[in-house]
Amino acid sequence: METFCLARGLAVHEWVSEIGGGMDLLRPKLLNVMSRVKAGQVSTLVIAHEDRLARFGFDYLAYEAEVAGCELLVTNQESLSPREEMVADLLSIVHSFSGRLHGLRRYEKPMKTDDLTGGAR
Repeated sequence: METFCLARGLAVHEWVSEIGGGMDLLRPKLLNVMSRVKAGQVSTLVIAHEDRLARFGFDYLAYEAEVAGCELLVTNQESLSPREEMVADLLSIVHSFSGRLHGLRRYEKPMKTDDLTGGAR
C-alpha cells in the first residue's frame, strides 16, 4: 500500500485497518471513514481490494465517494469472470453463515437445559 501511494505521489494522512468481514457494512471504522468521505473530508481513499471494503455493496460505496468528490483507488484490481465472481460470492456467504452457526453453539446448551427444567434453574 505504501509503495502504491508513493508511486502515485499521494501523501498518506492516515492508515485505517479493521478486522472484520467485507460482508459487514456496519463496521465502526468503515462507518467513520464513509461519514468523513460524505462530509468532504477525504479527497482520496486507497483500498487494497474491493471485497475488503465491502463484499456486497462496493458499487454503492464507490458511488457515495464519487458524489462527495472522493477518488477511490483500488490497489489490487483482479478481473474475475462472472462465474468466478459468483463462486467467490457464494463461498463468502457460506463462510459467513458457517461462522454464525458456530457462534450459536454456545447458546444451544443453555436453551436445552431450560427446556428440560422448564426454565427454572
